[in-house]
Amino acid sequence: MRLSQFISAQMEAILAEWESFAATLLPAAQELSPLELRDHARQILEAVAKDLSTPQTKQARIDKSRGRAPVSVSAPETAAQTHAVLLARHGFDINQLCAEYRALRAVVLRLWLDEGGAELGESDDIFRFNEAIDQALSESVRFFSSQVDRSRDLLLGVFGHDMRSPLQTIQMTAHHLAKLDLGQQACAAAALLIRSGARIQGLLDDMLDFSRTKLGLGIRVAPAPVDVATVVDDELEQLRVAHGTQNVELDVTGDTGAICDGRRIQQMLGNLVGNAIKYGEPTAAVQVTVTGGDREISIAVTNRGPAIPPPVLCRVFEPLERGPGAETRPGSQDSLGLGLYIAREIARAHGGEVDARSDESATVFTVRLPRRAPERTEHRR
Repeated sequence: MRLSQFISAQMEAILAEWESFAATLLPAAQELSPLELRDHARQILEAVAKDLSTPQTKQARIDKSRGRAPVSVSAPETAAQTHAVLLARHGFDINQLCAEYRALRAVVLRLWLDEGGAELGESDDIFRFNEAIDQALSESVRFFSSQVDRSRDLLLGVFGHDMRSPLQTIQMTAHHLAKLDLGQQACAAAALLIRSGARIQGLLDDMLDFSRTKLGLGIRVAPAPVDVATVVDDELEQLRVAHGTQNVELDVTGDTGAICDGRRIQQMLGNLVGNAIKYGEPTAAVQVTVTGGDREISIAVTNRGPAIPPPVLCRVFEPLERGPGAETRPGSQDSLGLGLYIAREIARAHGGEVDARSDESATVFTVRLPRRAPERTEHRR
């Protein structure tokens, strides 16, 4: 009997063994009913049987072995993909997902061979079956991973949001203590609380913005008439206070009026200048240049120091990426490696872009912003 016919004829026996194995995947399987344990197993097996009975070209075989089978227009989500999402939601892990497919493969082939399968001319069915299982596994793993990633991003977003209220209370209390003038020790302790709270606030803001972008919501902006040079100057004053001896210079040319979100521009600049201070030469000034053109405004942040290697430069705007030697640099504990990623997302939310170049003479990050941000208040990637 051909394998496709065997799967259809012995569906219940195969499903019974699938269910028996799935029940051992604890603790996730503990609360599931027999029907839930079988989940989409029948549909997956039916798809495999149909695949085995369908003529296949050599290229199609190669594509399937690599998990690249064509997507059906009538069924954009396969049973294997849906199965993966449900497993992720029920608390199974990736190893348990893969174990299910290993068990399914072994059960079908064992039962088939026990029935006298793989006779002359039917050995090709084994290869076809393995390819089909590999394709289903690939689909499941891809969807499982995306579901886990989404759950993680939601968790980060909720955590960051809920942490804001107690943090604001701590900061307000610290500011209140500082105003009471209770003596040098109390004032020093209050100042430490204020600085630490500000660092935590920055980390939470970065985490929340990252979560929004990963969930497809983008960076929220509220455009209004602002003078970009004034916004930049205000942020640089705060950075000079925060970084003490580091010299940060500003040069402004042309008309710098625009319709944009001033608070977000400050956040973007803070990330770019903070990065320049962290990785630049401590004795050399960080140069910020704001230039008003006919259609756009550019902000260039330049620092002296070692060049960023090309392999690092091409990934510098990716989330959770840090520059060379970041672990040993002062202030590295205050960063999640999201600053440049969020700076780029803020620029894109305004309809602009950020690019970077680096050589032995200088490293320059240049932001290009249109004079008027898009009308929409949320940027979707």
